[in-house]
Amino acid sequence: MSEFIFTYHGGKKPETPEEGKMAMDKWLAWAASLGDALINPGTPVGITKIITENGIASGASTNPIMGFSIIEAEDMEVAIDLLKNCPHFEFGGTLEISEMMPMPS
Repeated sequence: MSEFIFTYHGGKKPETPEEGKMAMDKWLAWAASLGDALINPGTPVGITKIITENGIASGASTNPIMGFSIIEAEDMEVAIDLLKNCPHFEFGGTLEISEMMPMPS
């Protein structure tokens, strides 16, 4: 089994506390449906800065991450299949997924 990190990008933020609760309830139900495949539910993130060898780049990232999660799956195809019903899509967001490569000991 491989581990995959996926990041949440874009999407509209809930306009009311009720919309926020509804969005979180949908996400929690979806996360629970992944069972043991969701090995790290991750966390939301704040402001994104781009750092280069010359310091912090001016301007904002063109597609900053909003958060991340980590899943375990047999391969990329299975991992993508696990993400196809993510409620983040309902709010106009996208997901970016990458296989996490094992580091040599």
